[in-house]
Amino acid sequence: QVQLVESGGGLVQAGGSLRLSCAASSSGGIFSINAMGWFRQGPGKQRERVATISGGNTDYEDSVKGRFAISRDNAANTVYLQMNSLKAEDTGVYYCYALISWRGVIKNYWGQGTQVTVSS
Repeated sequence: QVQLVESGGGLVQAGGSLRLSCAASSSGGIFSINAMGWFRQGPGKQRERVATISGGNTDYEDSVKGRFAISRDNAANTVYLQMNSLKAEDTGVYYCYALISWRGVIKNYWGQGTQVTVSS
């Protein structure tokens, strides 16, 4: 089993910044991360993809382009989401995911979610 642990969520005022992190670990054996990313689910909304990173390639949901930046520390098996110029509509539960090969099987793994609340 692979575990993703998120941190960095919280309450911030509009225009502020927040940095999320997500670290992957395994209960046993070596694993490799093919891609990582962030999804979010706002109140009364469906979960949507925010950003992904695979190798040197990044992709962003249109509404966060220019404001959010996803990065990855391969040595630490960690993905980050730097969120700047936050808006009220960014409020939601942010979920980390990782596409991981573990014991010969590649699957998506999900974090527990971290709450981001942007006040206005």
